[in-house]
Amino acid sequence: MSVYQDIGLERVINASGRVTVLGVSTISDRVAQAAIAGGQSYVVIDDLMVRAGEIISRYTGAEDSCPTSCASAAIAISIAGLISKGKKSIMDRLPDSSGLANEIILQKGHVINFNAPIETMIRLGGGVPVEVGTATEVVPEDIEEAITDKTVAVMYVKSHHCVQKGMVDLPTMIDIAHRNNLPLIIDAAAEEDFRKYIAMGADLVFYSGAKALEATTSGFVTGKKEYIAYARKQYHGIGRAMKVGKESIMGLLAALDQYENKDRKAEVEKNIEIVKYLCEQINRIPNLKAEMIQDEAGRAIYRARVYVDPDKAGMTATELDRRLKDGDPTIRCRTEFMSLGKLDFDPRPLVAGDKELIVEKLKKIMEA
Repeated sequence: MSVYQDIGLERVINASGRVTVLGVSTISDRVAQAAIAGGQSYVVIDDLMVRAGEIISRYTGAEDSCPTSCASAAIAISIAGLISKGKKSIMDRLPDSSGLANEIILQKGHVINFNAPIETMIRLGGGVPVEVGTATEVVPEDIEEAITDKTVAVMYVKSHHCVQKGMVDLPTMIDIAHRNNLPLIIDAAAEEDFRKYIAMGADLVFYSGAKALEATTSGFVTGKKEYIAYARKQYHGIGRAMKVGKESIMGLLAALDQYENKDRKAEVEKNIEIVKYLCEQINRIPNLKAEMIQDEAGRAIYRARVYVDPDKAGMTATELDRRLKDGDPTIRCRTEFMSLGKLDFDPRPLVAGDKELIVEKLKKIMEA
């Protein structure tokens, strides 16, 4: 029994991944203890923000960093910082940035929805998103020719949600931004390498704390010291509505240290074994087919993809997903390709016994 079942909610088997709608991830005892200790003491929050930024930067290689309540908040306060440059009179009226340089250029294939539109996060900070190119093709000229005196940053989004073909690559984006004296900012919320993009030359990078890190509900922005200082000031402006607590910050710091010393190769191998089990067992179920696939964004994440042929299965992938959700436990899988007859099962959030329950429920549904 989980604490959620104790209050009358159904048990959830999360085969969807580290997603916000299912509580993102679980935390270790070490992270939980750090959060408890942080919550049971007092601290000058401004001092904690500065010190936490210094510690986070040890793990990113950046000049400075700033903890946030989530990756989306990191986007909003960073853009507010770039627009206001820390000037109080501007901060006090954001997100109203009328008359100011406020445009954020991003590729049309990067205009994603992660249960909220990325444009909303940009606008929360006072930014005006400027989409360039088409959904399936962007060329460097699209970006270059969109730059005006109203442009404050060029944004790149690294996500499985993005269109993965026909986009301008990151090194080219960085070159364009820097040749035009603009910062290149990256939404890398679910990425697993916290040094890579800073090393490539990005000026600000936004990460989730609760996804790859499996930290408390948190996030951070890391990058150039000047821009981080602008972002940190927003906690006296729009950031007040998205402040991060001391307990979340301490949990984040513990998670970063834990992650640095983690055997990620062994974790990937363990997840592949779960995927192989799911594929082998599901392929024994009449009228279903499964295979192992890799994450669309190229991360070392592997999933079991189930193909649902309505003529053979007697139902669509949408109906199969609905039946998986019904009952207790409810089973939640990834549905990005459901309209194409595909359901994906992510092994990372599964706990002991979950993979067997997934197979058992699929069998019962297909037999019925």
